[in-house]
Order: sequence, then C-alpha cells, then structure tokens
Amino acid sequence: MRTLERCSLWSVFFIFLLLSNACDQEVAIPKETIILDTIPVLEPTLVYGIPVDSFEVYQGKVKWNQNISEILQKFNIRNGKIYALANASKGVFDVRKLKANYPYTIIHERDSLRTARQFIFEPDPTSYVVFNLADSITVNRYYREITRVEKELTATINSSLYEAILEQEASPLLVNMLVDVFAWQVDFFRINKGDFFKVIYEAEMINGETINISAIKGAYFNHFNKEYYAIQYEYGNQEDYFDEDGNSLRKTFLRAPLNYSRISSRYSLKRFHPVQKRYKAHLGTDYAAPTGTPIRTVGDGVVLEARYGRANGNYVKVKHNSNYTTQYLHMSRIASGIRPGMKVSQGQTIGFVGSTGLANGPHLCFRFWKNGRQVDALKVDLPPSDPIDPSRLIDFLHTKNVMMHRLDVIKEIGNRKNIESNIVVQN
Repeated sequence: MRTLERCSLWSVFFIFLLLSNACDQEVAIPKETIILDTIPVLEPTLVYGIPVDSFEVYQGKVKWNQNISEILQKFNIRNGKIYALANASKGVFDVRKLKANYPYTIIHERDSLRTARQFIFEPDPTSYVVFNLADSITVNRYYREITRVEKELTATINSSLYEAILEQEASPLLVNMLVDVFAWQVDFFRINKGDFFKVIYEAEMINGETINISAIKGAYFNHFNKEYYAIQYEYGNQEDYFDEDGNSLRKTFLRAPLNYSRISSRYSLKRFHPVQKRYKAHLGTDYAAPTGTPIRTVGDGVVLEARYGRANGNYVKVKHNSNYTTQYLHMSRIASGIRPGMKVSQGQTIGFVGSTGLANGPHLCFRFWKNGRQVDALKVDLPPSDPIDPSRLIDFLHTKNVMMHRLDVIKEIGNRKNIESNIVVQN
C-alpha cells in the first residue's frame, strides 16, 4: 500500500515538472510580414534652374524692331510692370538691347491669360538674364561655366578649307583663324585639291559645344607640296606667329579686309562693268559676301574719308602711312563712330558689306594705293613684321621644337583627337 502511494506521489511530481516546463517555453506566433512599396521621388523639371511642372514654357526669337514691352504685353503684363522691370534691370542688362533673332523664353501660368512669371533672354552663349515677374520684380544675369579644351585636327582638302573643317565635325570658327595665320603663305582663293593641314588649338566650350576659338597654338599647312609651319609665341603682353626660323608670318597689313570669302572680280585694266555695260579699268579687288558682313581695315591708320558717293556708295578711305592708302566701297552702312580724322587699328570693323552705289549685288570693292598709285592688292610686295628678338631666340627655339614635334606626331597618326586641358575660365 505504501509502495503504491509512493509511486503515485512520484507520478504527480513528474507531471507537475512537465507542465512547468511547458509554461516556461514561449509559443511562436507567426508574424505577418508587411512590405511597403517604395514611392519614387519625382525630380522637378527645370528650365534655367526654375521649376516649371505647374506652368507652361514658351520659346521664341526676338523679331526685328521688337522690344520687351511688345513681347510681354502678349502675356498679360501691363505697361506699369514693364516700366518697373526696366528700372530693375539697370546695371544688369539694358532692355533696349534685345537683339533680333536671339532666343528668349517665357514661363507663364496655365490659364487663358497666360500671365508671364519669368522672361529669360540670352544675349550671348555664355550668359542669360532672368527677369522675374512672379512676386517681387528682380533681374539677374547668370554666367555659364566655360571650359577651355585643347584640340588637335588634321584634314585633307578636297574642295575648300571650310568644307574640310566641317567634314571633321570641327567648329567653322576655326576657318577664319587659320586663314589669318597663313594669310601671306597660302593663297586660300586658289587652294589645291590634296592640300592638307594640321592644327593644335584651344577651344572655349559650354556643355560640350564650342562657342569660341581662343587661340591657335601651332599649325602646319602643305600647299602645292610646300610646307609651312606656324608657331604661336608669346612675349610680354604680345603674341605672334612665326615660322620655324623665327620669321614673322604677319605682314604690316592683313591679306584681306573680310574674313574668308570669295573673290568675284580681280584687279584688271580692262573689265566689262556689270552696271555700266562697258569695258573699263577695274583697279580693285571685289569680294562677294552677304549683306552685313563686317569689313575690317587691313592696317593701322587714320580715316581720310567716310561718306556716300554716287558711284562708290558708302565708302571709307584710310591712310596708313606716307606710302600706303586703302579704300573700301559699296558698304551697306559705315560703322558707328567712323569719321574723318579718327584713328583705326588693324582688324577694326569700319563698315558692313552692301550694294550701294554702282553695284549689282552685295560685295566689297577693295582698293590699294602704294606711293600714290593704285596697285593690285593681291600682288603688292609688303614688308613683314619684325622677326624674333635675338634675346628671346633660345626660348623660342624650345617652344618651336616642342610644337613641331606635336604637329609631326599628328601627321603620323593621321586622325584627330580632343584633349581636355582642365582649365576652367572664371566669369
């Protein structure tokens, strides 16, 4: 009996232990997993740094004789606000200087009135002006970052220098600069198929687009199988181009009064006049160019005449020294400020191509006097500029050797490549 009781007590005790262990253990309750969808953050659409998602954007170009008042009145801006805007722009941008065919942008409300909030004008590729009309009237000019990039280019000419450069997807701005460098060594009006060139130059770029060619560092031109080198050399505050022997490539005058253009008629003692319909001497060189093309004086001098003549149309005559005088005929207009007695510098714009006087189309008739006698400007023998100063010859020779080696390497490679110079211009 006692044995039975003792077994029952042990059984109860064992069951108690089992129940105690079961209560101490946590019961795993499955938890529900909640997955949250990621909500993307939408980036605002920016135009000139201004959010425009809630507005409309209008883009246009300034028309001839159009002013800011005429533009903004179409976008529900009254004269009083335009007057306040003009006052706010003083010292930032003169609203009277909106240029025809230049782009502008208007950000306006999405309603029937299309009320303008901002007017943005780009006076040049390097900057833009924001006229704010939304709250308080403000005017600010912003400058884009300009990167200077050194580039190398080589090409063979099949038709013209212009076409050869465009075929290499290079900037047409390079054409005029290359012509100026080799103006007295290469006859660009009688270019030979198969002529080729190489050039190392510095381009100013914004967002990958070339806006200016700041300098040609070195160049090589093979013209009718004759080789020409141009080495840029800086001394003091001056710079010039020299050949491999240190002789200046420049003359006392520019080769032509226009940037790269076409000669439509040469100096001749007997030429059929297209307007007068008779043969007569043509003692000048005609350059065909679009109306409005800038005309530059070929050398330093003093203006003798700047007026209109029945045959010459609008013209300017410049005396350079006791030996040389030049004349520029048939201008559409004479440049502002050009008048008798004014000093002009080589390359300065003195007028613009036109067809005034006895002319049957837009062109420039360029005349050249030497010792009081009219001569052929394309054949006149002119003295060169000074060669390298002997005291700088050793330094020049080092610059020349480095540049000629770089040009020769381009010739061996036979293609073009762009090299970032990592020079950023601060505005």
